[in-house]
Amino acid sequence: MAASSQHTDLVQLDKPRQKDLDRCVHCGLCLNSCPTYRELGIEMDSPRGRIYQMNQVARGQAEISPSYIGHLELCLACRGCETACPSGVQYGRLIEAARAEYETKVKRTPMERTARNIVFRHILPSRLNLTLAAAGLWFFQTFGLQSLIRKLGILKWFGNAETLDKLSPPAEFPTFFAQYGKTFAPEGPKRYRVAMLGGCMANVSFARLHEATVRVLQKNGCEVAVPDTQTCCGALHVHAGRRDDARGLAAQNIRAMVDGGFDAIITNTSGCGSTLKEYHELFEHDPAMHARAKQFVAQVRDINEFLASIELNPKMGEVKQTVTYQDSCHLAHGQKIKAAPRKLLRAVPGLTLKEMANSDVCCGSAGIYNVLQTEMSMAVLSKKMESVNRTGAGRVVTANPGCMLQLRAGCEMHGQGQTVKHVVEVLDEAYAAYRG
Repeated sequence: MAASSQHTDLVQLDKPRQKDLDRCVHCGLCLNSCPTYRELGIEMDSPRGRIYQMNQVARGQAEISPSYIGHLELCLACRGCETACPSGVQYGRLIEAARAEYETKVKRTPMERTARNIVFRHILPSRLNLTLAAAGLWFFQTFGLQSLIRKLGILKWFGNAETLDKLSPPAEFPTFFAQYGKTFAPEGPKRYRVAMLGGCMANVSFARLHEATVRVLQKNGCEVAVPDTQTCCGALHVHAGRRDDARGLAAQNIRAMVDGGFDAIITNTSGCGSTLKEYHELFEHDPAMHARAKQFVAQVRDINEFLASIELNPKMGEVKQTVTYQDSCHLAHGQKIKAAPRKLLRAVPGLTLKEMANSDVCCGSAGIYNVLQTEMSMAVLSKKMESVNRTGAGRVVTANPGCMLQLRAGCEMHGQGQTVKHVVEVLDEAYAAYRG
């Protein structure tokens, strides 16, 4: 394909398409599923209202203005509206395309442009830079600097800094990058051969979760390969409208895994999983890569989805705990997976699952939304914690590291002493407790 033709195709792809916009019949059934509309009651901050604005821009009846960008930026892209929509509107596709369209036109300050380029191009895809950033954070957390700053109350002088401090991820060493290029043998006969996706920040902030995921897969007869040439999945880039950057990362992951002869490509991060399962949408302009991406997508499985689909190893010890489950938005609404994590939790001896009200309403994490839109994120989180507290559960379980960080902050600010765990960590605990 000629370069000029390819550029034209990308321009058409990276903005909302009229046929997708026209699927919305403006019935309003999405309104109650939208966290920002539930909080503000403002039509322009609902899915229906945002689609109306996208339509105005697409038809040339409105400009891409600061107001338009503001309403779209306030969207969590939780995709709860997709589950509620009777017309099958692909809202996630629309909001991502709209952000890609205005990302090329919005005038950011030099500092904003530099910061975004550093994060998206030089930190998230780089093992070295992620590890260096984690080392700095580890030093800050381990040698008392974080505790000292908290005790002195300095953060109260800087806007949302105190809240952001509660949301800061832990730095875990050794990082999971140390396992890249390795293959882990199954316990017992080999039933499956799978690839493990590490992602980006999770390698340094949720290394122990990744290790637990490998152990649980081994317990279930999986040979687990951690491909060395994999990289960041590009989900945060897609959500921020940086689709060209995401395409480069997607292409690298496809090359690293699609021809590996794997029964499944596993992710334990549902936010990443939604993007991984939509890689083909990034390459609709490129028939060859589109076909390769569809091969990749056909192999991708969330860890909950995969384990719930096989004959689960029942050799678990008791975990005497009452838990409640918070649906990760991109698992429940993006990937349409709600039953699988609950099936796994109910398989754990001694565990009591107590459902919370509105478990599939967003917790307010939404990638880096809680950093960029902290006030709205915290308002959504406060409502979520009311539902959590009413269950009386001592542990909140979810399926996404970003949700874990958000819920940990929620438990610290509004909770009743609850702990937060990933579904896989509960299974790992149960397998470790088995005494035969």
